[in-house]
Amino acid sequence: MKIKADAVLDAKGLACPMPIVKTKKTLTTLEGGQVLEVQATDKGSTADLKAWAESTGHQYLGTVEEGDALKHFVRKASGEETLEKKFERVTGNAELQEKIESGEEIVVLDVREEAEYFFKHIPTAVSIPLGELEARMNELDKEKDIFVVCRTGSRSDFASQKLEAAGFQKVTNVVPGMSGWEGKTESN
Repeated sequence: MKIKADAVLDAKGLACPMPIVKTKKTLTTLEGGQVLEVQATDKGSTADLKAWAESTGHQYLGTVEEGDALKHFVRKASGEETLEKKFERVTGNAELQEKIESGEEIVVLDVREEAEYFFKHIPTAVSIPLGELEARMNELDKEKDIFVVCRTGSRSDFASQKLEAAGFQKVTNVVPGMSGWEGKTESN
């Protein structure tokens, strides 16, 4: 699976702190929620980018090695954590985990971006990024219980509202979502 990024930054051959400096500058050109692929050869760039992203509120998604190059994926902070939650049917991570472990027939819908899903997701979760949801709603069964997850519960809140407006009656937003998920995960 090729990871889709909204922009690519070539930082190959650069040593610390230049990959961070260039990443910071490039992120200013992106919208909140978009994903930046940073290509680097400096082995220390993994730890540097991860620490920098966490300290600035951006999300370090992960790194893929391709030959001598490292491809780091960083999601620009969007301020989503401060959005007001509006969807009424909400459950916690523990309740979702219980339903999954009991074998209950449910759909876990992950509305995060492809790169976020690629590095860490709930097994059996269906990936439909929020920006593609309206076009792909027909892939979901209106008769099944759908539990919507994202990183913090904000995008999933918005997705839950969209699904309900489209006639889905068995929708539940999961909070806090993947940022607090302690159950099983996998990556592609």
